[in-house]
Amino acid sequence: QVQLVESGGGLVQPGGSLRLSCTAAGVTVDDEHIGWYRQAPGNERAGIACISRIEGRTYYVDSVKGRFSISRDNAKNTVYLQMNSLQPEDTAVYYCAIKPRGCAGRSSIRGQGTQVTVSA
Repeated sequence: QVQLVESGGGLVQPGGSLRLSCTAAGVTVDDEHIGWYRQAPGNERAGIACISRIEGRTYYVDSVKGRFSISRDNAKNTVYLQMNSLQPEDTAVYYCAIKPRGCAGRSSIRGQGTQVTVSA
């Protein structure tokens, strides 16, 4: 059974950093395109970063480019999202998901999410 589990969320002050983890079971992370999404209250879930299978090419939306970094550790079967220079508008529930048709495609299986709150 395929399962993704996010962790690493929490409360952080503006300007701070967090690293989110997405640990997979039932799949191998370097054999899947995996994306990070976030959903703030009242907003739709939106993709913010993706790492492609095998080559590990990375993609970001403009709002996080230069601040967030997606990576993976094949030995731990985990994909990370390093988030720096966090701002209150980054407050959201963050999810990771498999994107079977590539980073430009839709997501399929996703985790339960982890809450990130940026507040003074």
